Amino acid sequence: MKIDGGCQCGTIKYEATVDPESCGICHCTDCQKFSGGAFRVGVVAQEENFTFLSGTPKTYVKTAESGNHRAQVFCPDCGTHIFSTSIGDGHKEFRIRTPTANQCSQLTPKAQGWFRSAQSWVTTISAIPSREKQ
Repeated sequence: MKIDGGCQCGTIKYEATVDPESCGICHCTDCQKFSGGAFRVGVVAQEENFTFLSGTPKTYVKTAESGNHRAQVFCPDCGTHIFSTSIGDGHKEFRIRTPTANQCSQLTPKAQGWFRSAQSWVTTISAIPSREKQ
């Protein structure tokens, strides 16, 4: 599936080809902190299927619980996270943050990872009163 998107302020723009079946939710504590929310949603693109159309992102390297290093790629102006990937030599997969894609509503998560770190209220979110607008 072809997608395009970018950051909140418009500095970073990209296009990519992704596998919608690879879309998933991550509940790890790193994703919670990076997102400022209960989880992050991402979809996989192979490195060769991702192109920046504008802007130059910044990269922060985080050491995961496993000891692996992950590059967190984001807009240097507004801070929007675009994707994460491994560092070093070898083939790369980019886990694109689906809310940055213009086709976000078409990217339905198929799996959840690191659920042991999920916030306890996540499974009951539909029971929380809601309203359509602020």
